[in-house]
Amino acid sequence: MLSFIVPAYNEEFELPRTIRAIREAAESVGCNYEIIVVDDGSTDATAQIATAERAILVQIQRRHIAAARNAGAKAAHGEILFFVDADTQIEKAHIADAIAALRAGSSGGSARVAINGAIPIWAQIFVRVFSLVYFASNLGAGAFLFTTRKNFDAIGGFDERLFIGEEVYFSLALKKLGRFTLLPKPIMTSGRKLRMYPAGHILRRSLWIIVRGRHAVQSRDRLELWYEGRRETDSA
Repeated sequence: MLSFIVPAYNEEFELPRTIRAIREAAESVGCNYEIIVVDDGSTDATAQIATAERAILVQIQRRHIAAARNAGAKAAHGEILFFVDADTQIEKAHIADAIAALRAGSSGGSARVAINGAIPIWAQIFVRVFSLVYFASNLGAGAFLFTTRKNFDAIGGFDERLFIGEEVYFSLALKKLGRFTLLPKPIMTSGRKLRMYPAGHILRRSLWIIVRGRHAVQSRDRLELWYEGRRETDSA
């Protein structure tokens, strides 16, 4: 059994595509699966869409990405857990390669990221530089992570003391259990933040987090890029 956990806050536009992509990929692999949407306090039609798309709906009121992922894992029945952001599309290769990596002894893994839609030149440079540094450290992207139920329980899930960056510590914890695998095929995720926020704002916030480290991500203060909830309502 595979469990796909999708944390969501006001994702009525992106969520249908994400669920359908997961379903198509999972059915192509031929395994039993479930899709769990964790609606974390949405004020739009996220919950109704999840139900209409035949996903299992879990509702919490935390406005906390790590808590949403953990809530989904708690409700999951699968031996293998996939965490897929609500604005991210995966394919058959991501599931098949993840299963193969786990069977070969990996403790878990992720994939590199490709941006969906047009983004400004500065954003293209930013993503390229960030990806070179981040993935060179063999860390997982929060938009797509996978591991076994056994390993998830062994590391205690996602650290709920963190409001962002929990995927970094999740990756580091899994590395202590064994090899952490970055799959060769990138996932496709939305570039909406890079279209909706100016370069200066994103760069200042990023630098502030780098300078302050873990202390910067232990509350929602100045984390509006992740928690403000601005959304695009049409394709880029």
